[in-house]
Parts: sequence; C-alpha cells; structure tokens
Amino acid sequence: MTVKLIVLKSGEKIVSDIKEGFYEDKLVCYILDRPCSISINGSYKILDDENTDENNNENLVSISLHSWPSLSNDTTIELIPDWIVTIVEPKDELKKMYETQVLGINENENSQNIVLTEQPDSDKSD
Repeated sequence: MTVKLIVLKSGEKIVSDIKEGFYEDKLVCYILDRPCSISINGSYKILDDENTDENNNENLVSISLHSWPSLSNDTTIELIPDWIVTIVEPKDELKKMYETQVLGINENENSQNIVLTEQPDSDKSD
C-alpha cells in the first residue's frame, strides 16, 4: 500500500492508495484505490498564555475527506499523468486519517474532521 497526496492541475488535492499502470514499459496511468478529495474547513491558531512568542504557536487546519469523484460509484479510478502536478508524501496525520476512515485499517471508521499542524512561515507577514 502506497498512500500519497496528489495535486491535480485543477487545483484539487486527492489522497489515495496509488499504483502505477504500465503498458509496454511505458507509464500510461496511475491507478487510485478509494481516492478522496480533501476539503479545508478552516484554519486557526491556538494562543498559549504561557508562550506569547508567535513563532512557537501552532497553526492548525481542519480538513475532511470526501469520495472522489463525488458522483461516481467506482472505487478504483485510472488517472492519466497529464493531469497531475505533483505526487508527494502526505503528512502523518492525513495519512492516518485516510487509513483509518477510508481503508478501515484501525478500529474507528467514523467520518470525522482532523486537525493538522502547520509550521509557521517565517517570511510571511500578517
């Protein structure tokens, strides 16, 4: 099993178990097993009274997963490489959420939101 985060040219972000599809030693498609689109529900900061230094406070993002494409009953999707911008390793929290909620690897299969920790951007001005 290879769970990856896929960014499409359309801007959609997909998390899925992914395999490569070859024909005569040429990559012709990626095979996505139970792909899910990622919805960002909001971001926020937790400010700590003990720690007033902004660089030490965490930026949090709440996300949810939805079957992709949303109106299809198919659970295995072939995706041509031309539509992919990049394929990267997902954050541990996102990977665990996908494995638990979609693949059913852990005991809890209920649909829930998850909060991901982001590193503050040092060159970003608020």
